[in-house]
Amino acid sequence: MQSRNKRLAKNTLFLYIRMLLIMGVTLYTSRVVLRVLGFTDYGVYNVVGGVVAIFGFLNGAMSGASSRFLSFELGTNNQTRLNQIFNVLFVSHIGIAIIVLVLCETLGLWLLYDKLVIPKSQMTVVLWVYQMSVVSSILSIVIVPYSSVLISQEDMDIYAYVGLAEALLKLGTVLLLTIMPGNKLLVYAVFVLAVQFAVNIFYLIYCNRRYSCCALKYYRDYILYREVFGFVGSDLIGNISVLAQGQGLNILLNIFFGPVVNAARAITSQIQGAVQQFSGNFSTALRPQIIKLCAERNYRELFVLVDRSSYFSYYLMWILILPILLNSKFVLSLWLGRFPEYTIPFLNIVLWISMVQAIKTPRTMVFHGLGRIKLINMVVGGLLIMTFPIAYVALKLGTGPTSVFWISLIIIIISEFVSVAILKKFIKFSATKYLCNVHLRCFAVTVLSGIIPLMYSRSHPTDSFYGFVACTIISLLSILIVVYLIGMDKTTKMMVVGTVGSKLSKVKNLHIS
Repeated sequence: MQSRNKRLAKNTLFLYIRMLLIMGVTLYTSRVVLRVLGFTDYGVYNVVGGVVAIFGFLNGAMSGASSRFLSFELGTNNQTRLNQIFNVLFVSHIGIAIIVLVLCETLGLWLLYDKLVIPKSQMTVVLWVYQMSVVSSILSIVIVPYSSVLISQEDMDIYAYVGLAEALLKLGTVLLLTIMPGNKLLVYAVFVLAVQFAVNIFYLIYCNRRYSCCALKYYRDYILYREVFGFVGSDLIGNISVLAQGQGLNILLNIFFGPVVNAARAITSQIQGAVQQFSGNFSTALRPQIIKLCAERNYRELFVLVDRSSYFSYYLMWILILPILLNSKFVLSLWLGRFPEYTIPFLNIVLWISMVQAIKTPRTMVFHGLGRIKLINMVVGGLLIMTFPIAYVALKLGTGPTSVFWISLIIIIISEFVSVAILKKFIKFSATKYLCNVHLRCFAVTVLSGIIPLMYSRSHPTDSFYGFVACTIISLLSILIVVYLIGMDKTTKMMVVGTVGSKLSKVKNLHIS
């Protein structure tokens, strides 16, 4: 257990360093891109990319399968089987890339020409941008087995370096964008494709040299193919539900309100993606350990890990989100200068959605580790898919753009309790105890830690940099104090205090020597 905790801490540290650097580069990049492209072209680029992403739902399911099967086999320490699984996954991704290509060149083009709201003067350029987005998507599909090997092997330092290099390359392309002649939208699409190609080449070379399991061979193991695609089929509804709540809502906003509202949605998605990396990086480091514990059938240690990781994921998210919620106008003005209408209400709602999702991620990994994803995807995935038709009806009835996100938030909260009930069918555990340990504790921390920062933001101006810094410091201190008092069980509190005390003692001894 101690060895697992040390490895988890090390991998999480690498991923957090990666995330902080990438987040800074990405946020600055978004500011420049929005200024260069303008609200309309920025919205067009994101909705066009969204059309391609919709047809990548098969890849979403296969990505989860890749990580699950590779991590599970590492838990059994069977290297021959590991190579078989890698090759089956690689061939499967080639097949999925072909399917996505066909869908994009048929249904995707129909959506582009007949349904989306795009300025007619930009249609030729948009078509080229679309085709480059298709190629970029194909490249990202093919490389999934290689990136999954890195994560499953817990080689997080290399994963972190590649992510940072990718972000810096994108920054370089954006800076070039400001001086390059020609249509900015088209030039930006070309640069993004070039970066994607470079990253893929690195993954391919590194993994082939580092890991013997990446040696390409053809296996006619139809049983294994059936097992993989059986898992993918079970996971399919869950991935469609993610698309329904993401790109599906984006397309609805385009059809009903046009590309400027898509620009507001794209901006909020940038911030949502940035803050989700705080808990997402923790989850990335956590995933191999959860799946390996499932492979070992060590359920006692598994649920200790799931409980702690669930509320720590939430706390990490809350530390970042609370200052943004209290100062959203200042944050957007500081970041972008000017921003489209609806950006602030969109942002506030999607941040609450991110809070709920932070809790459920570690528990969702248990379903994948057990291979019991059919029921959870049919019930919870089916429930989440309902976001799209309900949002469509609401918009047809004349509701505003924010209504689609309120609908999404309500359905996600309902699905959270349904998911806990389903997990109880596969593993014996106390659902009441879990809800109290995680959900009730998180709710209490949210309410109590938010009182003082909210009072401060209401009584003091926070529309300046110093006001924002003061509000952030007060929020951080309030959250840390409340988390320490009521946010952890006694065992976890003792472990945290012991770890911090040990680190401080080492620093003190080093200073004395």
